[in-house]
Amino acid sequence: MSPDRPAGSSRLATYFHVHLVSDSTGETLNAMAKAVVARFDRVIPIEHIYALVRSNKQMEQVLSEIADAPGLVLHTVVNPELREQLEKGCKLLGIPQIGALDPLVRSLSHYLGADISTRVGAQHTLDTGYFNRMSALDYAISHDDGQGSTEDLEEADVVLCGVSRTSKTPTCIYLAHRGIRAANVPLVPGSEDGERLTKLKNPLVIGLTVSPDRLVQIRRNRLDSLNQIQETAYVDHDAVRAEIIKARRDFERRGWPVIDVTRRSVEETAAAIVNLVNARRNRRIGVPA
Repeated sequence: MSPDRPAGSSRLATYFHVHLVSDSTGETLNAMAKAVVARFDRVIPIEHIYALVRSNKQMEQVLSEIADAPGLVLHTVVNPELREQLEKGCKLLGIPQIGALDPLVRSLSHYLGADISTRVGAQHTLDTGYFNRMSALDYAISHDDGQGSTEDLEEADVVLCGVSRTSKTPTCIYLAHRGIRAANVPLVPGSEDGERLTKLKNPLVIGLTVSPDRLVQIRRNRLDSLNQIQETAYVDHDAVRAEIIKARRDFERRGWPVIDVTRRSVEETAAAIVNLVNARRNRRIGVPA
């Protein structure tokens, strides 16, 4: 920023090349890069993604493309030979390179007193955790939108309850990828009011709520996408407000924790749910929360 430019003034976005190099799927690296870049305003990365780089020839091609579009290089290359090839190549090009996981891996190795594995894609092993996640995903799909009996819901870790369009389904799917078995039950005026969920003993039941204005907007967009007429109680502001107030009172009367999703992304809602589930598990096994 120019010394004469006042702080906070508008400026053009800064574009830069970022090369993401991995000898595995690259999912971890992509997520880390997006999380870091999101911390900067008006900074737009031009991403170059190289996944499953597992030979010297592939790495040569990567270095060639880096030379054509100089920029920051982030990598999670585990193979020592390929890593050295990348580091030397970047040094010759005068381009900075960062091993994205290095600080965390070194710290954990020091803390545990354990050697670092050089096995590529270790986090994607078809282990028990992987199959648990797949099972949780299958469960979320088969118990979406109130499907399944009350007895089936006992198998869940968490059951989400809320009026229509409160992000119950995408949140359950996201939780499944974290290995959490989640089901959801919609509250339907004049029909389902969630009373049957009070009989559940195993799962944690959580109520999801949202502001009336936001919910009306979401529902109108939904009807627009379906080319349906909008003059119904489904999008009537007073009716929606009454629907939300009743649901909120029912949640509180039943002692269920409540999460307001108005300004939360699915990821943020899921994170809050994970915290509640973990706290409940810790209380059950006597571990301080």
